[in-house]
Amino acid sequence: MSISTHAPVFIVLLPLTASLLCLCFSRLNRKLGAWIVQAAIAGSFVAALLTMYQVLNSGSHNLHYWMGNWEPPIGIEFAVDPLNAAVLCMITFLSLVISFYGKPFLVSEDWLHYGGYYTLYGLLTVGLCGMVVTGDVFNMYVYLEIMSLSGYGLIALGGKKSMIAAFRYLLVGTIAASLYLIGIGYVYSMTGSLNMADISVRIQPFVHTPLFAFAVACFLIAFGIKMALFPLHGWQPDAYTYAHPGAAGLISGCMSKVPAYAMLRFFFYIFGVTSPVMSALLDVLGIMGIGGILIGSVMALAQYDFRRMLAYSSVAQLGYIAVGMAMGNMYGFIGAVLHLINHAFMKSCLFLVVGGISYRFGEVNLYRLGGLNKKMTVSSVALCFAVLSMVGIPPTCGFFSKWYLMLGAYEGKEYIFIAILVISSLLNAIYYFRIVEQMFVQREASLTELHKPATKFGLPMSMVLPIGITGLGILVLGIYSYDIVVGVLKLGLPEVFLR
Repeated sequence: MSISTHAPVFIVLLPLTASLLCLCFSRLNRKLGAWIVQAAIAGSFVAALLTMYQVLNSGSHNLHYWMGNWEPPIGIEFAVDPLNAAVLCMITFLSLVISFYGKPFLVSEDWLHYGGYYTLYGLLTVGLCGMVVTGDVFNMYVYLEIMSLSGYGLIALGGKKSMIAAFRYLLVGTIAASLYLIGIGYVYSMTGSLNMADISVRIQPFVHTPLFAFAVACFLIAFGIKMALFPLHGWQPDAYTYAHPGAAGLISGCMSKVPAYAMLRFFFYIFGVTSPVMSALLDVLGIMGIGGILIGSVMALAQYDFRRMLAYSSVAQLGYIAVGMAMGNMYGFIGAVLHLINHAFMKSCLFLVVGGISYRFGEVNLYRLGGLNKKMTVSSVALCFAVLSMVGIPPTCGFFSKWYLMLGAYEGKEYIFIAILVISSLLNAIYYFRIVEQMFVQREASLTELHKPATKFGLPMSMVLPIGITGLGILVLGIYSYDIVVGVLKLGLPEVFLR
């Protein structure tokens, strides 16, 4: 049996093992534990690519890995199809790239804080990947808790204000986890199974019952809280604003996207969207998405703290994903998934840029960025790519996800969604272009350097490279959006779109 056969489990097993060993090796050498975690995440990325290759070249475009060779539904399985294969590659790639970014922030830390940071970072990667790759609904809960607990820790490491933000997130997140467990309990009472594929068959006789409606409502609220979907987003602005700057890129880029993926998995692949209950749920999801787009955009306009503006912008962008799901058709679904992946790169890039500005100048005020393009060239160019993508200007990736969302709205004759998308893009242009104006047009601001530039790019290379790579990724995902995401996704669409 070849190593490639076990590729799905290596995606989770490698960073999990490294995270558990990180503190021990950090005690021997302050940086050794971090290197082990980074090497493990690199191995996880390779395993994700190998898994993607196997999925695309298999006849059914599905891959199943049974834990201990116990056949489902009795045993736990990892199930990979084109959808989660693409999301796994996104998570492991961003996790690997951003893992180097945090090192300059840890230079003065002792071995315990250094190793503790990378332990939590590795466990966050484990939780994110585990939620995506698992084919068992209770196993998803286990990884949800791993993701959440490590995320709370990384947020709390940001400082005094971040501890309050993390505690608030913990309280709200516990409610979300409890609702998810309640939903699982009701599903199990109806189907007698925890395996996703098995549930999708056994649940059909119950899709018109009040019990099913209650379970679906639990999942909607649980995932809505975790992905910061309006009006369940109250924990998010402070958490994103005060999170540890080294991990903020991964937290903002991926922690909200994995619950969004879980929502897609449950509603489209497990439950289906043809029953009256699911139709009503999609209507509610559409209202929540529209509210998030408008409120998030308006609140972002009112901010002067760069990080907080990005946090509220995320509320709006997650509204796009909700709106795409609410359309209930193929183009809306593709637009939602495409925006899920695109936004992960866009928001990671933006938080990496603001982290770099904060590292060098200790500045996060939007109106004190004048002349920054001359001091931090790579960061300024990457920010421009991200801004153009957030607004939806081709050939950046944001244009193509909005294009598919527009197609979905047109196909479903949901013209209100088209109007909301246009209005939101205009609002995005207003509050993002003011940043570009500050950096490239306004006269140079008098900023005090906290850290002298280690390179000609204005930041240490461990920070410059992740910023440049994510910025370049925005262009690559735009130019090759069909080859990288859309074409792959069409190989494994939900059955409702194939009839």
